Amino acid sequence: MDFLAENNACGQTLLNLVSRGNAIIAELLRLSDVVPAIFKLESRPDITKYGDILFDYSYFKAIEHYENKIESNAQLQDRDEEFRENYIEILTRFYLAFESIHKYTVDLNRFLEDLDEGIYIQQTIESVLTNEDGKQLMCEALFLCGVILLVVDQKIEGIVRERMLVLTTATGNAQSSSDESNFDDVCKLLRGTGFSSAPGAKRPANYPDDYFQRVPLNETFVSMVLGRLRSDDFRVAPQISAYPLPEHRSMALATQAAMLYVVLYFTPGVLHNEQAKMREIVDKYFPDNWVISIYMGMTVNLVDAWEPYKAARQALLNTLDAGNVRDQAVKHHNRTMKLIPKLQQLLKEGALVEEFVLDNVPKLLNTVRECNVTLRWTLLHTVNLSQAGVESSKKCRQLRDQVHQDNKYQPLSVFQLLLHAAQFELKLKEVRNISQPFHCFSFFFILTNN
Repeated sequence: MDFLAENNACGQTLLNLVSRGNAIIAELLRLSDVVPAIFKLESRPDITKYGDILFDYSYFKAIEHYENKIESNAQLQDRDEEFRENYIEILTRFYLAFESIHKYTVDLNRFLEDLDEGIYIQQTIESVLTNEDGKQLMCEALFLCGVILLVVDQKIEGIVRERMLVLTTATGNAQSSSDESNFDDVCKLLRGTGFSSAPGAKRPANYPDDYFQRVPLNETFVSMVLGRLRSDDFRVAPQISAYPLPEHRSMALATQAAMLYVVLYFTPGVLHNEQAKMREIVDKYFPDNWVISIYMGMTVNLVDAWEPYKAARQALLNTLDAGNVRDQAVKHHNRTMKLIPKLQQLLKEGALVEEFVLDNVPKLLNTVRECNVTLRWTLLHTVNLSQAGVESSKKCRQLRDQVHQDNKYQPLSVFQLLLHAAQFELKLKEVRNISQPFHCFSFFFILTNN
């Protein structure tokens, strides 16, 4: 039976779970743009006016004290009622999003338990992972769980989440959002981690390891998913068929590499101690790149991200060797200088006629591949460090400066290549309606949305 057939309960359950995970991330990203500034209490007037009615989790340790303080002051009472009335709708929306995060983790665990208990006939974790579609969805389910945790912590600061949840329980919204409230569990999962996206903020100790451990997952499942991501080149995205050349391997495996990066935080022992595994991972996925895109608008610099982990840090040494960095930067500079005039020639009026395209499809497709690979590497490795959140890292600054120097980085040239590549792709599709998967536009928006 087809794993994704409508009458396959196991496949449909897993597919729906993954769909929900993506929907949750989309909602979190939307909400991150409308966080009421007042919940941050950053200005002195806000602190003076609302500091006595907006509480973090310290409220739960002395509820009577805080409630009595408000009730004994008519001015605070009026202010509290006015505040709740003004923000009740947005608070409800935020709480439903927070609750959906908890529900996702619960449902993922329930699905794994059902597999173990034989609820799905003839299906186990092992059998699902041997199926091509099942393997992809299992890896995505765990990956999305990690991305959800990272997105909510990076986009909605911990202290803001706590203030929202405290106000939510005070208004009674937590009870009305479901038949059985999971409010306590939601609060535990989403309490502040100490992480801050503010410029210059230090990374908390054991972050995000301890944060990810708030989601208790089947260790066998995590280990097996990690094993599949390490060793298999599976169909997580169309890149593998679109980028068949060995020199484009890291581009072809970029989606799988992003999954692997996130999943590793569910088993931090590998990052700390498993030198052989980490060397294998780096040699396969990160031999020529150390800045990666893990989701829409989220980039990670492995130099900074893996600094606290001994095995991971050592595995990156060959990639970060000055000679290797120089070779990669020079290679992509030369490609940029070669591709711009080539594209300009191809984009001349009358060049891309149907007969020419039909006779030169392989060469034209390879040109598109070269453009995408060069743009991806250059844009990621020259990105502003403040955008990547690593401006305080001396090593990251040194590497970025070396790339700029060896790549002879000129933003105008890169932008010119981007525009030409986009126009070239569009003309190719118009002429021949080519259906090969290209990623120039989508990749550009991933970077600019960061």
